[in-house]
Amino acid sequence: MKAAVLEAYNAPLALCEVPDPEPGKAGAVIRVEANGICRSDWHAWAAHWPGFLELPHVLGHEMCGIVEAVGPDVKRFAVGQRVIVPFSGGDGVCSWCGDGLPHICDDPVMPGFRSWGGFAQYVAVDQADRNLVVLPEAVSFLAGAGMGCRFMTAFHGLTERVRLGAGEWIVVYGCGGVGLSVIEIASCLGAQAIAVDIGSDKLALAGELGATATINAADVDDPAAAVRDLTAGGAQVSVDALGIQQTCTNAVNSLTKRGRHLQIGMTNGQTGGRLEVPIDDVIGKELEIFGSKGMPAQNFPAMLRLVAAGRLDPARLVTKTVPLEEAGAVLATMGSFDTLGFTVIDRF
Repeated sequence: MKAAVLEAYNAPLALCEVPDPEPGKAGAVIRVEANGICRSDWHAWAAHWPGFLELPHVLGHEMCGIVEAVGPDVKRFAVGQRVIVPFSGGDGVCSWCGDGLPHICDDPVMPGFRSWGGFAQYVAVDQADRNLVVLPEAVSFLAGAGMGCRFMTAFHGLTERVRLGAGEWIVVYGCGGVGLSVIEIASCLGAQAIAVDIGSDKLALAGELGATATINAADVDDPAAAVRDLTAGGAQVSVDALGIQQTCTNAVNSLTKRGRHLQIGMTNGQTGGRLEVPIDDVIGKELEIFGSKGMPAQNFPAMLRLVAAGRLDPARLVTKTVPLEEAGAVLATMGSFDTLGFTVIDRF
């Protein structure tokens, strides 16, 4: 099969012919129809997580496609089915999987990170019965690719972690793919979303996706103060969708008393994975801090029903599609934070 292979960090991906994957006894092989290029791919490509990958490696964890082959122990899926491959799968053995939380499994199944991923024509997925999700005919492959990481992480974060309510104010710092996903989902849930970024094009797209208000952080001295003024005291929920000190601090400072902060943006590794938090304010205001990593596969139906009904549309966030051979060039541009929405590989 053809694959875009990471042979050296911060270097162009090599377009190679590599052996086709084979399904394990409980696994499946998926013919990839679409795969998003995510900032997490960029983090891995740029060596922000030393020791995380063993090179050579095939990235790509936002994939959907068609089941090409299954192992003898697979019961729930068959050749020809349309599926999404959530990046946060589980082995089904650890206590977290037993508690229905496979997305934080001790030995996770993560194609694109723990095994070769979707920057290729085919991908193998272990424990297919628990780690694949049926993609309804009413949902396009472009939308399916958008749900493999950023969109479903945002959905899980808003519905299961901070439990965003209708009418609440939510402020989102950073309008990349995951931040824009938060905006669209928050609007669908009936919340009032404020988008904060320094890119006018990103803020414009946030408005199209349902943001009640937008703030260009380059035009104000204190974005958090602007949020507090706009909301008459602060938002009930804040989201740092970028993972740098400035956005994290501003997000927490935007909250009202007893507000909830959701951290989705990951650091670039230069800080050792650490950011400072205004702890005295967390105490004084009785704030809560949450993280969101993926979403359990069994929770996808609630999100998919909204997509199939047209109330959510991840494909609206897809602003560019590319062939497989351009994946590396897209990764190389992500360090400048100039990309808009989702870029998806749809030609293999």
